[in-house]
Amino acid sequence: MGTHSNDNVFAGSIPDLYDTYLVPLIFEPYAVDLASRVASRRPRKVLEVAAGTGVVTRELAKALPNSTVIVATDLNQPMLDRAQAVGAFRPVEWRQADAMQLPFADGEFDVVVCQFGVMFFPDKPGAFAEARRVLASGGTFVFDVWDRIEENEFAHVVTSALARLFPSSPPTFLARTPHGYHERQVIEQDLRLGGFRAEPAFQTVASRSRAASARIPAIAYCQGTPLRNEIEARGRNELSRAIDVCTAATAGKFGPGPVDGKIQAHIVTMEA
Repeated sequence: MGTHSNDNVFAGSIPDLYDTYLVPLIFEPYAVDLASRVASRRPRKVLEVAAGTGVVTRELAKALPNSTVIVATDLNQPMLDRAQAVGAFRPVEWRQADAMQLPFADGEFDVVVCQFGVMFFPDKPGAFAEARRVLASGGTFVFDVWDRIEENEFAHVVTSALARLFPSSPPTFLARTPHGYHERQVIEQDLRLGGFRAEPAFQTVASRSRAASARIPAIAYCQGTPLRNEIEARGRNELSRAIDVCTAATAGKFGPGPVDGKIQAHIVTMEA
């Protein structure tokens, strides 16, 4: 599924809101899981692509010995700026880089890792080919993608509420991009087109998304992601109205707070 032009725009206040609200809401449980998988490979040098505000990077810094080099990259400099401002447990090389054209030598890394980033790549086989190129022989590419939106309750409630608020042109960012790349056959085909020949290992992992109030998921999705760009394009005052509507919808399903919803993702491990 392709992305729209604003789906990759994480700018303005989005990085700070993303890190403050969305990271603890949905990303932290999978960051710990992914870092553990990377550490089990005992790599000497790790490349993280689409690092965002650094939630996985921080877990990698805890899980890996100081002798392991960690290079964390993202296309969006504002996201990296936030990641660097928060920092990590130990030194990390932060670098702006496009996953479609990685500025690294062939075979430079033992592991390439990406948390919830491949869905945003405009040419997924091309990005996979770049990951394969920079992997050493016998290296590992590990990434995760969100399962379909119906398996991720807060995102589904927000998307449904916005469809009712804007029936003539519903904002579809969440279903279209973060939750739009989950079919195993499609992912396997893109990996083959990217030059990987081994059979990928797929694991579906469910977790829980928790917040102190129903308003937190509404703010997290409506203000802390590019969904905000879609909402604001519909009018000056629509963002605050959208947050109120999504808060009410979340409270209607889960109560006003604390709220607890299911999240689910696929973890893909690929040997080079």
